[in-house]
Amino acid sequence: MTHIPLALGTIPFGTAVDDRTAFAIMDRFAEAGGALLDTSNNYPFWYDGATGDESELTIGRWLASRNNRDHMVIGTKCGARPTVPGDRTLGSAEGLSAGAVGTAIEGSLRRLGTDHVDVYWAHIEDRSVPLAETAEAFDGLVRAGKVRELGASNLPVWRLERARNVARENGWTPYAHLQLRHSYVRPRPGAPLRSAGHVVASEETLDYLRQEPGVTLWAYNTLMSGGYTREDRPFDEAFDHPGTARRLAAVREVAAEVGATVNQVVLAWLVGGSPAVVPIVGVSTLAQLDEALGALDVKLDDELRARLDSVS
Repeated sequence: MTHIPLALGTIPFGTAVDDRTAFAIMDRFAEAGGALLDTSNNYPFWYDGATGDESELTIGRWLASRNNRDHMVIGTKCGARPTVPGDRTLGSAEGLSAGAVGTAIEGSLRRLGTDHVDVYWAHIEDRSVPLAETAEAFDGLVRAGKVRELGASNLPVWRLERARNVARENGWTPYAHLQLRHSYVRPRPGAPLRSAGHVVASEETLDYLRQEPGVTLWAYNTLMSGGYTREDRPFDEAFDHPGTARRLAAVREVAAEVGATVNQVVLAWLVGGSPAVVPIVGVSTLAQLDEALGALDVKLDDELRARLDSVS
C-alpha cells in the first residue's frame, strides 16, 4: 500500500473532538492518501472524566462505519494505561510484563473492532521488567497474528539497540519503529520537560537511525502544540535558549521564501530530512489537517535545507 508520509494523531478523538468531527478528519485524511493512524490504549486518560478508551473506540467506530480496515495502518500502544481508576499520572501504569502486554492487546483489539494491529508499540520504558520478557511477549503477538510489526516509544536509543539484540539473539521479532518527541526547535540538553514521560530525539538517536535503516522514526509533538504560530501556546521552558530564537527566525524566513506556513516547513523538513521522519500530526479541525497536508507540496531544495540544518 502506498500512503503519504504523515501519521494522524488521535489523542482527543472521542473527548475534546466529537465523533462527527473526528470522522470528518479521518475521512479527509484517507481521501488524501493517508493511512497511518496513531493511537494508544490510554488516550486520553489525563483528561477529566476520561478512561483511556476513548480514542481507540472512536477509531473503531469509524473503521466499522467506513468498512475500510484493510486500507488503514493502525498503530496503538500498551504499557502506560493506569491500573487505578481516576489516576491521572503514570504512577499506576500497567507496565510491560508479559501478562500486561497480553491483556492490553485484547482490550485494544476489542475497542478498535479488528483482529490485528499493524504496529504495536511499547508506550513507555519499564525497567522493572526484563527486556527479554517484553520482547518474547511481543513476538508471541506477532506469531499469533494479532500484531504485524513492533515499535518502541519513549525509549533511549541504547535500550532500543539492546532490545533489538535480545530479539535477534532469540529469533524473535525486533522493534522496527521508534517513536520520540522531535521537532525543528530543540530543548537545552538535559533540561527537564513539563511532560516528564516524553523522550526527545537526541543527536545520538538521529545518528543511530541514519545507520540503521531497519528502524523508522515516528515523531510526536512535531508542531509544539501550536507553539510555532500561536502566542497563547508558549514553548516549554526547556526551549528557552538562544538557539530557539535563531531556529524560529530561520524557519520563518524559509516559510516566507517558499510561500508556506511555518508549520508546513517544519513538517517538510522532517519528512525529507536525514533520517527521514514520519511526523505524527495531531489535529482537532479540518483546517488544521488541510494545513498539515499542504506540507507535502512544500519543496525544500538542498540550499534551503542546508540553511535550516546549519542553525544551532
